[in-house]
Formats: sequence, structure tokens, C-alpha cells
Amino acid sequence: MALVLRALLFVGGLFFVLMGIGFLLDPVGSGADFGIAPQGTQGLASIRADMTAFFVVAGGCMIWGAWARKGDPLLVSAALMGIAIIGRLYTLTVDGSHDGWFLPIIVESVTVILALFGSRMLPHTALVPDEDA
Repeated sequence: MALVLRALLFVGGLFFVLMGIGFLLDPVGSGADFGIAPQGTQGLASIRADMTAFFVVAGGCMIWGAWARKGDPLLVSAALMGIAIIGRLYTLTVDGSHDGWFLPIIVESVTVILALFGSRMLPHTALVPDEDA
């Protein structure tokens, strides 16, 4: 079970990292897939910086946690995706729905669930005191 979970986390993380790289290399095309259109150079820079950072950090932490068998980095991925879900639900409440609104929430929810399960199953080391000190 742990091996399957780690494989899912690794593949999911790779998907998010590649998505982040897509925002870095092609902010217009990748942004259009998300309903985002940059306005000038500042808009391009914002998409490149913010979207790349979000997806590369979320995916990178999933890969790191799965590969190194560490639960700590998975909490970062779960937090990022959880906040994204809150933003989407807020948009549904305030602005209403749009075509395909449920798919991103499903992907983010599955990511949160996998990351939290992985975090519970894999050891945590961030708060373990150093025995040499």
C-alpha cells in the first residue's frame, strides 16, 4: 500500500512540476488553459512567477516526500492545494460556477487526500531533535 501511495505521489508531483514548467516557458498558452490572460509584460511576469512557483513547489514537495519517504514535505503540498480549494469554493459562492468548475476541485481534493495519507504513513523528521546537539 505504501509503495502504491508513494508512486501516486511521485507521478502526481511530476505532473505538477511539468505544469509549472509549462507556465514558465509558455505563460500565454498555459494561462489560457486556466482562463488567465496576461496584460502586458507585468502580466506575463506574474503568471511565470506565481503559477510556476505554486505548481513547482507543490509538485516538488510531493516528489521529495515520495522519493525520500518523508511525510513533512507532503504537508506543504496539502496546504497549497487546500488553499486553492478554498479559493475555488469562495469563487463558486461569490461569482457562481463556470464550465468545468468541478474538475480542478477534484484534482486538488485528490491531491490533498493523497498528500495527507502519505504524510500520516511516512515518517516526519523536521521536528525531531538532533541527537548530536
